[in-house]
Amino acid sequence: MKRTLLILVVAFLSIHSYSQQPRILDDPHALFHQAKEYFQKEHYSLAYPLFKDLELHLRETDRSNQALNAQEIRYYTLVCGLKQNEEAAVDKAKEYIDVEDNAARVEMMNFHLAEYYFRTKNYTQALNTYESISVDNLGNREVADMKFHQGYAYFSQKNFTSAKPLFDAIRQLPKDPNYIDANYYYGFISFYEKRYNDAQAAFKVVEEHPSYQNVVPYYVANIYLIQGQKDKAIEYAESRLKKGNQFYELEMQQLVGHGYFEKGEYAKALPYLERYVNKSEKVNRQDVYELSYSYYVAGNYNKAIEGFKQLGGKEDSLAQHAMYLLGDAYLKTGQKANARNAFLFSASNSSNRQQKEIASYNYAKLSYELGYQDVALTELRHFLDSFPTSTYQSEARELMVGVLSNTNNFKDALELIEGMDDPSENAKRLYPRILFGRATEYINDGMLVGANEMLDKALKDPYNASVLPQLQFWKGEVSYRLNNIDDAIRYLFEYLKNPVTVNGEINAHNVKYNLGYAFLKKENYRQALGFFEQLVRTAQINSSPMEQDAYIRSADCYYMMRDFKKALAMYDMALKFSWPSEDYALFQKAMVTGVTNSAEKINLLKTVDRRFPTSSLVPDANMEIANTYMSDEKFAEAIPFYKNVITAVNNDALKPRAYLRSGIAYYNLGNNKEALNNYNALLQNFPNSAEAEEGLENARIIYIEEGRTSEYVNFAKSLGKEISTSQEDSLAYAEAEIQFSNGNFNGALAKFEQYLQRYPEGKYSLEALYYKSEIYYNRKDWAKAAPGYELVADRVPNKFGEKSLLQAARLNFFDLKDYAKAEKYFIRLKDFASTQENKMEAMRGLLRSQYQLQKWTEATNNAKELLTQKNLSNDDKVLANMAIARSYMVNNQCEPAITYLRTVISLSKAAYGAEARYEIANCYFKQGQFKDAEKAAFEVINKSGSYEEWVIRSYLLLGDIYYQQKDYFNAKATYQSVIENARIEALRTEAKTKLDKVVAEEGQGSKIEGE
Repeated sequence: MKRTLLILVVAFLSIHSYSQQPRILDDPHALFHQAKEYFQKEHYSLAYPLFKDLELHLRETDRSNQALNAQEIRYYTLVCGLKQNEEAAVDKAKEYIDVEDNAARVEMMNFHLAEYYFRTKNYTQALNTYESISVDNLGNREVADMKFHQGYAYFSQKNFTSAKPLFDAIRQLPKDPNYIDANYYYGFISFYEKRYNDAQAAFKVVEEHPSYQNVVPYYVANIYLIQGQKDKAIEYAESRLKKGNQFYELEMQQLVGHGYFEKGEYAKALPYLERYVNKSEKVNRQDVYELSYSYYVAGNYNKAIEGFKQLGGKEDSLAQHAMYLLGDAYLKTGQKANARNAFLFSASNSSNRQQKEIASYNYAKLSYELGYQDVALTELRHFLDSFPTSTYQSEARELMVGVLSNTNNFKDALELIEGMDDPSENAKRLYPRILFGRATEYINDGMLVGANEMLDKALKDPYNASVLPQLQFWKGEVSYRLNNIDDAIRYLFEYLKNPVTVNGEINAHNVKYNLGYAFLKKENYRQALGFFEQLVRTAQINSSPMEQDAYIRSADCYYMMRDFKKALAMYDMALKFSWPSEDYALFQKAMVTGVTNSAEKINLLKTVDRRFPTSSLVPDANMEIANTYMSDEKFAEAIPFYKNVITAVNNDALKPRAYLRSGIAYYNLGNNKEALNNYNALLQNFPNSAEAEEGLENARIIYIEEGRTSEYVNFAKSLGKEISTSQEDSLAYAEAEIQFSNGNFNGALAKFEQYLQRYPEGKYSLEALYYKSEIYYNRKDWAKAAPGYELVADRVPNKFGEKSLLQAARLNFFDLKDYAKAEKYFIRLKDFASTQENKMEAMRGLLRSQYQLQKWTEATNNAKELLTQKNLSNDDKVLANMAIARSYMVNNQCEPAITYLRTVISLSKAAYGAEARYEIANCYFKQGQFKDAEKAAFEVINKSGSYEEWVIRSYLLLGDIYYQQKDYFNAKATYQSVIENARIEALRTEAKTKLDKVVAEEGQGSKIEGE
């Protein structure tokens, strides 16, 4: 109402001023006094239009004759304009200051201009103007206002040093209208300057004032706290909070909560800290710690956990203690896995050694209890080394023994136990079990020499009673695979004295089966028969694969003992039941029949090709047919079957003899031309074969018979053959051979090298290369042994060819890790192998090489072929299934891949089993099945501890799972564990990169300041 009245008055006066112009001209003095009266009463809005009218209607004579009044009118008009905050008045005021020579009025105009700048918050211009004013022409009110405003302008620019004395001056004037405000700002500056007594005195003046009663209590409470009056600070802050409407309510909640926390009164601290943290947008780490600790003390572990989880990632004592308490809170709520991760963070922090010690022990202990045997081993060893005087030493040693007794990490366990200066009695009892476990890993990985060494150590150990039968079984098995047949027989017999069954593979049936084969290799057919017949005497259509094979081998024994009737009946039984080996049974039946009836033998052999066209025995059948015709001097009939052998694939071992025998057949038929063609083909294609020399000699006879000896010389030379062996060549080789025969291998090696330098293509170069490599091989100098074997292998067929192919392939794969070369020689061995045993090894080696080379298409084809073979070992099945699984995985076909991977796991606990477990977990992860992926990753960690790469990759995968689920705490802990424990640098680097990513993402959504 009052404001409306003023507007009406202003409007009335404005109208009046224009409608009563003659009055202005008649009595301008009256109007001037009226306006001045309004001005003095601070009614600037009323005074301003009057002064403007007066200034507008002043005549020039008035300006000259009444100069004082004209100057006054202009002054008051400008001041009213400034008071009304008119921007247009600013430049006029500046002009007035520059032009007028009335010092007093100029000073006052400066004052009013500065006040205008102050009101419009142009504090820089205000200060510049204030600083040019002399107070001599100002009244007390103006001086006081100027000091306060000037102080406030300095304050707004944070120039507290200049502002403070100005506010202090006003504080001395209790009746000044700015007295309260000046005390507040003075108190604030004093607080900022840590002059707490001055601040407190000033704040006491204003703390009950309505303008400041909701602001000042925060500073007062803080002053009490800073001065050590903790109880008074808490009491004061609490009383003010109860009144409500505090501007710094959250901060005061923090103050009270912190005060009670420091007094150890956590129950009283809790509600204040809870309100502060929950309502604040950002809080510091200390606040979160205090709230979480208060929850912890109150037994509210779930809320304590949520708080403590946010405090990791730093290297200070607060982070270390928070992680320790987090671990304890997790334990109290039965969350051992999360507790383990929390203790890892605490143990990784070195701020407090005692807490680091306890956390390290708890981390190791929980790792053991949760099945992280590899980490438990590492951490327990580290703990024992780092805290030799710890009160937990004896418990840690006991845990170590427990880990060793349960771990599958035989590699690290063996290294650890062999590194002990004084192993305990319990450790000594565990040693042979660990040796045995490591040996089985070597066996599963195809490293038979290493396995043999482990088994020998375990067999000599006095504490081996608990695993002695298993040791004897595998020693016999490994000895057989290494062709140490006498050792195989001895240890397998030892096993049979006290047989046990373990995991199905170690049992008396397998031992008898192996003994049968061992005696078969020694050509002791009666003993072999005895063991095979213990496995099966009566054949059944559904006999197991082992029984079928034992039955066939029994028939072979009867055959070799010339009990042809018995053998024939058994081969017929295999044919009757259509067993997978019926092609072999038919072949053998033909051989038995051929003893008395060559025609029937031929008829039966001919059916092999017809009934079993893909059988590996087809070339052998053709060869036997041809040989039988040759024996009956039916040379023309023999030739087509020799041709079948020559044109067939994958049977290079038979081709040299087929060429030779074809030549003989043509010679006997009087066809010398075709005979020479076959001898020429033999010498061109297989110049180093055993048959080559005979073929050359047969060709010589033909040329001589035909009187073409000069042509023979040219023929021989064209093939690179010398007519007569150089005596010097023979003598040089003889020197080396004598040294070799006498066991002087150093001398022999030197002589072989000399011979090869002089005669690289000499008559005995194959012998020199082969025996030189044999010497290096026995010295385990694989790098020098391999080249000789390779050169001999490249010249197959020859009498050392098959063995050299085998050794070249093995050395390049197992020892030199040259998988491309290994693949090359396994391919050639597969084609050239004369025994099924070597052919199987070639197929296995070829698959292993292609697996390492990641040639999945080729590997898959070979794997499927291998799986069709008879009497496959578990190792063969493992590798084949793994290769097929890999081919599916590279095409992102997880479901069929998992099927094959599960087969691998069911067959192997070694490296491929670990890899398969990991890949199943990885497949689940790619499909977004995180629970299944997590479970599968733990399977790797708990069951494949010896295979570090796959264990570490499983930890990384777990971290990825937690990260995808936004479980940053467990993701960080998992990556941190890899960083601290992994020995594979590339994987440690990967973990560090992933950890940084998690920390960055977590920080973006964190409530904690600075995160």
